Amino acid sequence: MHTIRRWFAAAPAALLLALAAASAPAGDAPPPRAADEVFYQVFERSFRDSDGDRIGDLRGLTGKLDYIRDLGATSILLTPLQPSPYYHNYFATAFKAIEPAYGSLDDYFAFVRAAHARGLKVYLDEEFQYVAEGHPWWDNAICQPRAPYAGHLLWRDAQHCTAEPFLDRARWQGYDGRDIGIAMVDLHDPGVQRYFRELLLYWADPHGDGSGRDGVDGFRLDHMMDDLDRKGVDRDLFAGFWTPLFRALKARRPGLRLIAEQAGWGYGRDWLVRGHVDLVFAFPLRGALAKLDKRAIVDTLRATARDTPPGKDQIVFLENHDIDRYMSLVGGDPAKARAGAAIALLLKGEPLVYYGQELGMRGRPLKDVPVSDAIQIPMREAFRWQAELEAPGSAIWYRGDRPWWTGRYNRSHDGVSLEEEQADPDSLYHWYRTLLALRRARPELREGGQRILCDDASAVLCLLREDGARRTLLLVNLGAADARPALGAKLAGAAWADLLHGGADASPAALLHPMQVRILGTR
Repeated sequence: MHTIRRWFAAAPAALLLALAAASAPAGDAPPPRAADEVFYQVFERSFRDSDGDRIGDLRGLTGKLDYIRDLGATSILLTPLQPSPYYHNYFATAFKAIEPAYGSLDDYFAFVRAAHARGLKVYLDEEFQYVAEGHPWWDNAICQPRAPYAGHLLWRDAQHCTAEPFLDRARWQGYDGRDIGIAMVDLHDPGVQRYFRELLLYWADPHGDGSGRDGVDGFRLDHMMDDLDRKGVDRDLFAGFWTPLFRALKARRPGLRLIAEQAGWGYGRDWLVRGHVDLVFAFPLRGALAKLDKRAIVDTLRATARDTPPGKDQIVFLENHDIDRYMSLVGGDPAKARAGAAIALLLKGEPLVYYGQELGMRGRPLKDVPVSDAIQIPMREAFRWQAELEAPGSAIWYRGDRPWWTGRYNRSHDGVSLEEEQADPDSLYHWYRTLLALRRARPELREGGQRILCDDASAVLCLLREDGARRTLLLVNLGAADARPALGAKLAGAAWADLLHGGADASPAALLHPMQVRILGTR
């Protein structure tokens, strides 16, 4: 990425250092309160390699926990760790196990302890509505209706020779060309329910004493549905499967948090109310942020607020492992990338940063390739620790002569690496650090209310976050021409400081250039 100095350049180094010092947790720090969380999502295979095999692993992740903490995140959300024939490790062949390429159970627990020692929470991604070919529940029950695990899966025939498949086909292609079967689990089977209750209790409370020591702080429930795949064969799951499971988890660990990836990617109210999860992902809001359209953002913010009951929350995000990288969506424009980041990180809700988003990593789904899990590799490329893509530690597990490597987005010395951006005070990386430090330093940005001002036809987005007398005002010109916020007398009588430029006196009514961001706070 080429560095471009803009009117809204990153905060001066002195301000950033002061904010970071105020916000960075010390070792052995207590975990953040729920409303204070900032999630950092890691695609494990692509993050950091520790042993030279080019596959990201748990030891590599553990060695970079200080980076995640110092960026300003409080919580790590992992993609699945269980063994699977697929590179993304969804569709497991074992549940109470760790993918061998990632390490061992000892490596996993060492990672959890190291994260907790730094005040970081840990969330596991769980997807157990299906099993892949090779799982003993399937292998040992094929054409054996009386086998011990036969009732754990759904079958299309009385002889149990044909399992009910994932979606509309029996086998799915992996990026390596293998066709692999995926079967649906019968989530109403008592043995299945007992197994997953014990499994999640193990990850949440490994010592079984209610302390939660070495346990995770929450779970992401992938592809959560009430009627799985809308087939009518695994239905009424909110009441029959999820609610009893959550009740058992909360009885053991009351502070455990449950996140639904709501199927359909809507506002998620049904999951928050009938599904009894704590958080859902703000998918419609992400769609509006992708457009950087003021009216779409304002309308979606209001709809999101209406569909989020008290005590529940939304995870606000620009990227995740399934969707286009934001820098690619905005055409590589650093100004738009900064504007989107400022809105997403300072809105009401709990923000999520997908690994490499803070560097402006790029990636869009592959085209003109067979339907397989390879399509999404471009959004899951190796985190750029150094300017040289193939430097030691780089998790380029996808290296080879296939389109996901030959047509890769990340190239050596392209300006999109931590090494290059740390040296540039105007980089996107430093912009993210500044925004996250501001969020940590100002309580109203974490726990305060939110008001939409300037609700007019102009392109200036005006959001006021307030907590008692503390107020922060975010102003972003999303248009193509200079514009002035139409605030009228709404903010009369307050003395405002420019939080990005040393706290100098500032006027909320000052002119904004296209894609300029201004963040003001009351003294």
